[in-house]
Amino acid sequence: MNVVIFEDKKVENLFPLTHLRPVFELKSGIFSLLEKAQKAIPFGVTHFWVREELAEFVREKYPNIKVNESVQGETFFLNAKILADKLYIDIGKDEFRTDSEGELLCAYLNLQNQISKIEEVPQIQEKTLELKLINYSWDLINHNASEIEREAKEFPLGEVQSKLYPNVSLVEADKIFIGKNCTVKPGVVLDATHGAIVIDEGVEIFPNSVIEGPCYVGKNSKIKSGAKIYEGTSIGEVCKVGGEVEEAIIHAYSNKQHDGFLGHSYLAEWVNLGADTNTSDLKNDYGNVKVQVNGRNIDSGSQFVGLTMGDHSKSAINTQFNTGTVVGISSNIFGANFPPKFIPSFAWGGSEKLIEHQLTKALKTAKIVMSRRKVEMSEAYEKLFTGTFESTSDLREKTFKKLERLSKKQI
Repeated sequence: MNVVIFEDKKVENLFPLTHLRPVFELKSGIFSLLEKAQKAIPFGVTHFWVREELAEFVREKYPNIKVNESVQGETFFLNAKILADKLYIDIGKDEFRTDSEGELLCAYLNLQNQISKIEEVPQIQEKTLELKLINYSWDLINHNASEIEREAKEFPLGEVQSKLYPNVSLVEADKIFIGKNCTVKPGVVLDATHGAIVIDEGVEIFPNSVIEGPCYVGKNSKIKSGAKIYEGTSIGEVCKVGGEVEEAIIHAYSNKQHDGFLGHSYLAEWVNLGADTNTSDLKNDYGNVKVQVNGRNIDSGSQFVGLTMGDHSKSAINTQFNTGTVVGISSNIFGANFPPKFIPSFAWGGSEKLIEHQLTKALKTAKIVMSRRKVEMSEAYEKLFTGTFESTSDLREKTFKKLERLSKKQI
């Protein structure tokens, strides 16, 4: 039987987080959307259908799964943006499920002919289906706390597999898991009163840090001294995190290790926030936050939306981000005052001016940063990185011109 996980045509709504990864690698809770799907469906994934620019990189990363190849015969299709939180799915053979807008969510078909893209899937017995969907970046944040709580049950809660230093406090220890080879230093408080806490293998928690559940800290990450990690926070592997963090997802290999507030935000990989970087996640009028998505202003429907920052982007010391700010990949943000609420990929500057971050310099920096974590940039990844520079050039130019016009009006 074929099992196809596919990206749909609305993938651009998840930029910049999906510039350098397929939708199914986004995280909410402890696991990625792909890992959730693999747990939820009773048969193994055989095919990925992704954007062509991602195909080579995805093949490299998943050598045992066919990428953008045709299927025929008995086939189950699953949209990559589904947050699969239960075993699964009320659908029989030769049935086709959509969302309220007619977008394919899943189908279980016996295909008489070979097909190789989602537009070719025959629509049989179409019915709507209510599922949790990741349409925009803030959907990942909105589901994060409940997903941590649900997925924490896959760990042996109540177990402490590492020796703790004296004067460590575990509040409601039966809802806390600490994995092997962890270091938890004096004065640390892990408070699971409002939700489970999972500390994965090899984590180091420095003195006098406070972590409130639901929370997940990924393998080999470090929580710096005096950190305040509040509910609904997921920290991926090999991160350094300090200061104040609430309702945030830090994907992996990213650093926010100094004082400063990060709330209702998603940081992709290889991000670094300088000391005293602060993000606003609430408007002073308590209204819904509007976010620029692929050139359009979208009402998030939420009072709380912070920073969405793409891979390899960085902020300098004392940077401040307004509510609902989006920063593309490989941008470098600095300077006084709030920078624009939308900063395209490969931008350099801040509130006064943005210019293009040269590709050669961006690549050089990315390779240096990755090598410090003993990760080598592959040829396929470099090709994807370079292709993203080219594909985002028009939006970058339009954004720079718009900001220049606004700047002249203010003079």
